[in-house]
Amino acid sequence: MGKLQGKVAVITGGTQGIGVATAKLFASEGAHVFITGRRRKELEEAVAAIGCNVTGVQGDVAKLADLDRLYERVKAKGRIDVLFANVGLGGFVPLGSITEEYYDKTFDTNVKGMLFTVQKALPFLNDGASIILTGSAAAAKGTRASASTPRAKRLFAHSCAPGPRN
Repeated sequence: MGKLQGKVAVITGGTQGIGVATAKLFASEGAHVFITGRRRKELEEAVAAIGCNVTGVQGDVAKLADLDRLYERVKAKGRIDVLFANVGLGGFVPLGSITEEYYDKTFDTNVKGMLFTVQKALPFLNDGASIILTGSAAAAKGTRASASTPRAKRLFAHSCAPGPRN
């Protein structure tokens, strides 16, 4: 019997990389895994690679109707034991070259998508459920390659994130 026998997991971005590897592991440990992906072909290939205990739901986390459809499918299992919000995108675009379209696509997926993935899962989360959010080390370490002018390449920005105060 696997460590996750009888558990239900939802993994967004489950068609490649960390997402599909996690889905394979969870399914092999006995969990029923719901995976999402925007592209049908890649979703079908991931479902086939995982093999058993898997349901693929095509959708885009930036579209709330797609998340609603995902959780309608999950509702049949009654609960979620593990939620892995794994979708994210980005790239190395020089600051002076970022367009409104690029910004909207990135924030719709990485911020709006992650927030509503978790929010819409709340009614289904089992007591003691785990929520896993994929992040990036890119926020902790800048890169000079992202500067678009010679002057900007000589600058360095810092971020300060103090905790709550008593």
